[in-house]
Amino acid sequence: MTLVIFREEMVDQIVSGVKTQTRRRSKITYKEGRVYQIKLNWFKKTEHHIRILKVFQQRLGDVSHEEARKEGFSSVEGFQAKWVEIYGSWNPDEMVTAYEFKLLENRDQAKLNGLGSRKDQ
Repeated sequence: MTLVIFREEMVDQIVSGVKTQTRRRSKITYKEGRVYQIKLNWFKKTEHHIRILKVFQQRLGDVSHEEARKEGFSSVEGFQAKWVEIYGSWNPDEMVTAYEFKLLENRDQAKLNGLGSRKDQ
């Protein structure tokens, strides 16, 4: 199963249902409809899994207030500050990939572990 790395504070927001989107500038792309296990760093996996619901390209400057909230922030400025903390700069014209996802419930995760279906990996 493929993995997605999130910072620990972001995993807490995902588990609590606050964070349902992420934006990435990396060349790694996650596929719509697939399930991914969450990692905290290169070495530490969690027991949590997300399903990617929607994938789209977007300019950073086009992130709306609603999307910032889905990212786990109360404002676009909060999202922007975290982006600068992580990536070092903010370019409103930069194209990034946005992923909308949902956290799978424990019973859904158990099904995944039992099925091993290629469709869900």
